[in-house]
Amino acid sequence: MPDDRSSDTRPSPDALLDHAEREGRGRLRIFLGAAPGVGKTYEMLMSGRARLADGVDVVIGVVETHGRKETLALVEGYEVIPRRKVDYKGRILDEMDIDAILARRPALVLVDELAHTNAPGSRHPKRYLDVQEILTHGIDVYTTLNIQHVESLNDVVAQITKVRVRETVPDSIIDQADDVEIIDLTPDDLIKRLEEGKVYFPNTAQRAIENYFSPGNLTALRELALRRTAQRVDDQLLIHMQAHAIPGPWAAGERVLVCLDARPGGAARVRYARRLADRLRAPWTALHVDSTRSASMPEDDKDRLATNLRLAQQLGAEVTTIPGQNVAQDIVRYATANNFTHIVVGRPTRSRWRELIEGSLTYDLIRNAGDISVHVISGSERGTEAASRSVKA
Repeated sequence: MPDDRSSDTRPSPDALLDHAEREGRGRLRIFLGAAPGVGKTYEMLMSGRARLADGVDVVIGVVETHGRKETLALVEGYEVIPRRKVDYKGRILDEMDIDAILARRPALVLVDELAHTNAPGSRHPKRYLDVQEILTHGIDVYTTLNIQHVESLNDVVAQITKVRVRETVPDSIIDQADDVEIIDLTPDDLIKRLEEGKVYFPNTAQRAIENYFSPGNLTALRELALRRTAQRVDDQLLIHMQAHAIPGPWAAGERVLVCLDARPGGAARVRYARRLADRLRAPWTALHVDSTRSASMPEDDKDRLATNLRLAQQLGAEVTTIPGQNVAQDIVRYATANNFTHIVVGRPTRSRWRELIEGSLTYDLIRNAGDISVHVISGSERGTEAASRSVKA
């Protein structure tokens, strides 16, 4: 008997595949901080102790104590896997021993400083790759990471701190983690720790406060960490919805979708969508539905559409084109499946009589958008704000 269920109510194949790939792998928990010294390693060791108390087999793969007394005290009582010695140009370097960890096969291993670069000649150039190998063997990993080491934020952090961080971790590592725990400390409390010599030695602490650890820098880095964590939670919610075929949108993080076609005014819609996304601190996407009419589109219209899609990409949007015939239904279906909370469209350009006879994309969207807000934008920048408030689904 054929399956006549709507595809909207079926679990997403991509989400199911993602769920299947996680089966059999170890679980990854990242302790994420805004800056060095907020207490990531301390919290990781405390969480590991709690697991030890529950009877879980926990070992330390690598922990950098940096001479901090509180950290050194917490290491006591753990089984520590001896590090591997690497001879690099006559200098002996210590690196985490992956083979020893795999041979020991604990339930959980603690791995500090995920962004660390391994010594030349190591099996993997980066520690996060070591962690990925450990996870494939079904071993859980707790690890630590500072927000400045996240690849997509590298430029932003450099602008804030005037320091370019060379060691980075792909965003996909955070996205694939089972848990991300943000270790939050106010700028005042972190500066106090610095002044007390709990982060760096006293002779370097004051210089650090005056430069990288200024209150303004710490506030900005803290905001980045909180926003990146919130984004990940929103993405996980979307994956859960898709895996279980739960219709959206849910009241989670905001998402903005701007719809582009060959009509004039596309640039105004793109710029409005960018401003809306900035106000909401939300990701945004520019969508074009490629229908049968697209093939017969005049060259001027094709150029206008391509220009607007390029503008959206330049302003930071994800640009997507999907095939479709009923454009309004296809937009709503895409927006619902991907948990968009706002749709930005253009004001109808045809006469009222033609709209009554032939229908209107804009009004079809408003009627069918459900809980999604629809922003109707005029073709001119000057009229954008007023028009955008006039109609909501």
